Amino acid sequence: MNNIFKSGNMKILFLRILSSLLTLFLLVSLLFFLIRLSPGDPSDKYISAKLGNVLSKKVEQEFSLNQPITQQYISFVSNIFRGELGISYNYHQPVFKVIWEYFSFTIIFALLSFSIQISLSIWLAIKVSRRKNRIAEKLTENLALFVYSIPAFVLGVGLILIFSVEIDLLPISSVQSIDYDEMNFLSQLLDLLSHLILPLITLSVPGIAMFYKYIKESMDEVVHKTFITNLKSSGVNDKIIFRKHVLPNALKPLISVAGVELGILLGGTLITEVIFSLPGMGRLAIDSILSRDYPLVIGCVFTAGAVVIIANFLADIVKLKVDKRLIRGILN
Repeated sequence: MNNIFKSGNMKILFLRILSSLLTLFLLVSLLFFLIRLSPGDPSDKYISAKLGNVLSKKVEQEFSLNQPITQQYISFVSNIFRGELGISYNYHQPVFKVIWEYFSFTIIFALLSFSIQISLSIWLAIKVSRRKNRIAEKLTENLALFVYSIPAFVLGVGLILIFSVEIDLLPISSVQSIDYDEMNFLSQLLDLLSHLILPLITLSVPGIAMFYKYIKESMDEVVHKTFITNLKSSGVNDKIIFRKHVLPNALKPLISVAGVELGILLGGTLITEVIFSLPGMGRLAIDSILSRDYPLVIGCVFTAGAVVIIANFLADIVKLKVDKRLIRGILN
């Protein structure tokens, strides 16, 4: 790690962080203008036949929606530099407080799915690679491609139809049953797991297929390298070659892809959370868009962008730890 923090690299590292922050700022700024220029107004829902637009005007004044868009943007930028994104129109609480209530579930859900994706894809790639059965290998690759091409909403609805409607084996939505509070600890744990099985399958299966393709192709590439041929000609056992040389080298390219995937998962698994009514940040983002909760929409996008950037940055640091020759390329 000392090589990463040498004086020459610190400048490049600082510029990398600065460019990431600038990208994030431009992203939320663009979104700020897009949602305000789109048709509709958050205060419209307060107009009624009885009160007319009196309440609507009060809401506009309370949240400064009656100010010119340039003045709203100046306030928005000043809030960002103070580490604030304003108050949610619907929840009447600070945006980051609302997001954290939902993001905590997304973290657990995303990490569970990510662990399943990585572990099963590596296991599957090792099994297929070591069997050296061309037919099984071809079938697995085609199946992986087919599974990866299935849209998440089709897979999720299909699983609900089979396991919840037809078989009536697993719950359709939410993360707990109505009588959850009356259960003992073991029953509560089983109830949570039963509610998460279908969402985890929906979210993890495409990721397993994607990671499998990356790992398998990387293994095939490493196996045909000269140093592997030299090891085999020197009489080194095939299992040792695979465990100590093929697998570690094949997993290096996976780090970048894993960083991107983890960032996307932590940013909110939107479709899966909406289908299964999960209390995550993806569902919060959809609800805030439909209700035109401007600060909350921007907060969700800001959080998602931030976790993607951080996950990619951490993946690059891991790559540097694995292979320090990559330092210039990654930091640039």
